[in-house]
Amino acid sequence: MMKITKLKISLLSLLFIFTISCSTNAQKQFVLKSSYLKQADTSIVFMPKNMDFMADKLPIVIMLHGYGGDYKQWNSIINIQEYADKYHFIVVCPDGGGKDSWYFDSPILRNSKYETFFIEEYLPYLKENLPIDTNGIFITGLSMGGHGALYLFLRHPELFASAGSTSGVLDLNYSGLKYSSLSNKLGEYNDNKKRFDEFSSINYLDNVKFGTSHPFIFDCGNKDHLYQANKNFKAKCDSLGINAFYFSFPGRHNRMYWKESIGWHFEFFNRVYN
Repeated sequence: MMKITKLKISLLSLLFIFTISCSTNAQKQFVLKSSYLKQADTSIVFMPKNMDFMADKLPIVIMLHGYGGDYKQWNSIINIQEYADKYHFIVVCPDGGGKDSWYFDSPILRNSKYETFFIEEYLPYLKENLPIDTNGIFITGLSMGGHGALYLFLRHPELFASAGSTSGVLDLNYSGLKYSSLSNKLGEYNDNKKRFDEFSSINYLDNVKFGTSHPFIFDCGNKDHLYQANKNFKAKCDSLGINAFYFSFPGRHNRMYWKESIGWHFEFFNRVYN
């Protein structure tokens, strides 16, 4: 459970709503403490300009950062406010439980339970304190965040309208961090390969097979070290008849590629929503 009381949450929520509704730029932060995480989770919120905060119910895009990043990473790659204004979306960037949470519940670390935090505390908080159309909840991310976005989506498809991944680690066995960061979360790789499979997004595609109404998008640059893993993901989507949109263009695992690729995600989410 959260370490702050319901009264404190209510007071924070009122302040949060007031500051957003009175802001011209509509960029604010909020912080949630949780026993599921080692540190408090900070998020930045981008509200579209020229909206009626008391009347509008809007879709939301949750953007997950990559390994070593934080809640500020995405806005250092693109101008998120421009995307929020163009598509009339709320955009939220969380800290993601730290720089290497991998967005799942670690089976060996007590205070690294991001999936539980997200489902039980984070998403309910967003729904309570932002004017969200619950039929328009989208999630996407880059690299580690691409894994996280599709992992959460595929395990809980009923909560989302769609999801995306750019340069995502969709099979943890392909990660260059499997002997370091991932081993710290899942146990030493050579002794826990079954566990690495268990926490890989590719092994949850059955949850949305055969023409589901939950389409999603993913991509990877053709010079990326994760290109083959994403091609394998695409092949499995095809074998299961999954409603997924995949694309690739020349690029590596870097900011230059993500700056171009993420625009396709917003366009895709906009079409799904409308």
